[in-house]
Amino acid sequence: MSALVVVRRVVTPVVFGVLFLLAWQLFVDVRKIPRYLLPSPSAIGEQVSENAADIVGSAWASGRNALIGLLLGVVAALLAAVIGMWIPLLQRLLAPLASAVAAMPIVALAPVLSIMFSATSDLPRRIIVAIVAFFPVFVTTIRGLSRIDPVHAELMHSYAAGSWATTRVVRLPGAVPYVFNGIRVAASLAVISAVVAEYFGGLQSGVGSRITSAASNTAYARAWAYVVAAIVLGLVFYLAALGVERLATRGRTAENP
Repeated sequence: MSALVVVRRVVTPVVFGVLFLLAWQLFVDVRKIPRYLLPSPSAIGEQVSENAADIVGSAWASGRNALIGLLLGVVAALLAAVIGMWIPLLQRLLAPLASAVAAMPIVALAPVLSIMFSATSDLPRRIIVAIVAFFPVFVTTIRGLSRIDPVHAELMHSYAAGSWATTRVVRLPGAVPYVFNGIRVAASLAVISAVVAEYFGGLQSGVGSRITSAASNTAYARAWAYVVAAIVLGLVFYLAALGVERLATRGRTAENP
């Protein structure tokens, strides 16, 4: 990697972030903005330092729910997409259903699932994450499976290969970049949905519940400290998905769906 690329990808975003925080701090100090309106970065940093152990614990709780729900959603989406390729009618039935599920607001779904299941269980939150993660992976996987080189299709036909053999040998390898495009989107959505689901009761162990608790007690700098934890958690999930994608695709690229 050349020095210019390093500057573009690493140094420039870091410098911009530092300048943004300095401008934020200066704005709050000069305008004397009250903490309950907009805490300064230094005040948020103090809360991060003072509550580091609890922040790590709550991020772990939210991250675990996000990861389990993400894995469930990805597996369900892959199975539905592959089965949909074998049975076109099922694909036509699943597509509008997946769209309807994607349009379902978390704020409406979370209380319903919390009532259906025990308030001491993380299952409702994991179900919400799985539902949210399902749609982008399903859509991109279907698109990837549908795009097959005519030469490859004719070759498999000449070998008298069945639909499963064609899917396993040609369609699935060709769909890998598309699958990971969906997973990258789903990884970020998994953290968002896991945190938002924690706003509606249940175990008070995650980042979302800590944010609402701090805000209700007018400890806004502490609430922002947990917001920072949620941001970091989302970045970790996105970078992990990106890293796995690079290992799996090994330089292959696909048109962004």
